[in-house]
Amino acid sequence: MDSLNLDRQSAVPLYFQIQQQLLQQIRSGRFKPGKPLPSEESISKRLRISRMTARQALKSLCSEGVAYSRRGKGTFVAETKLEKNFRQVLSFSEEMEARGTRPHSKVISFKVVSASQEVAEALQIAPGDKLIQLRRVRMADSSPMGVECTCLPLRLCPDLLEKFDPRTSLYRTLAEVYEIHIVQADEVVEAGLASPEEARLLQISKASPVFLFTRTARVESGQAVEYVKSTFRGDRYKIANRLRRQSDGDSSGGGQWTQG
Repeated sequence: MDSLNLDRQSAVPLYFQIQQQLLQQIRSGRFKPGKPLPSEESISKRLRISRMTARQALKSLCSEGVAYSRRGKGTFVAETKLEKNFRQVLSFSEEMEARGTRPHSKVISFKVVSASQEVAEALQIAPGDKLIQLRRVRMADSSPMGVECTCLPLRLCPDLLEKFDPRTSLYRTLAEVYEIHIVQADEVVEAGLASPEEARLLQISKASPVFLFTRTARVESGQAVEYVKSTFRGDRYKIANRLRRQSDGDSSGGGQWTQG
């Protein structure tokens, strides 16, 4: 805090001066990922500015994705964004373990429900057929990353409610207990805003930017066995892909791009 200073004669807005100084300190490692930044109150008192100006500086850091706010707790330095892997079919647990973080889940509900039209079409079953529905908050270490709703046909694993611990890896249980090996998936990503419930579960502000994932997973035969809709934090994820240019023999420079 002592290193924050303002040039009140500058044409640069005060909030932006504060934001840039805090950003420099984050990048230098003075403020570590997961640790709190100075509060609105402490910044306003130290620099003799309004709390609104201090709030604007902190909110601009959140908008850039280098910080995030927790309702009633303050503003914290964000972890490095996790890159979503689209080149492999991985469960959340497998992705987190590959990045050296400890995955776990908070269970919202785990029950048998009837298939809606949307889910029935994705899983190629009849509307009203019985499904196992699992809703969880997916966690990386102690940080909530996403809200996930998974649906599976009940006939494929009729005793899953008794045999599966929903705090652990579903894909591992499907493979080891039911010999259901998911090998391919169609996944759609959209940008959205967190609903009030999602914001509460993910500990982010209402209407924060999020990624909306819809996945239909299949076994080797092509049979759809899982339908998942999930919401993941926009401040903790980034979407990246590697493309390879394939020449079509057109000397004019034409060609096609395919995933590498």
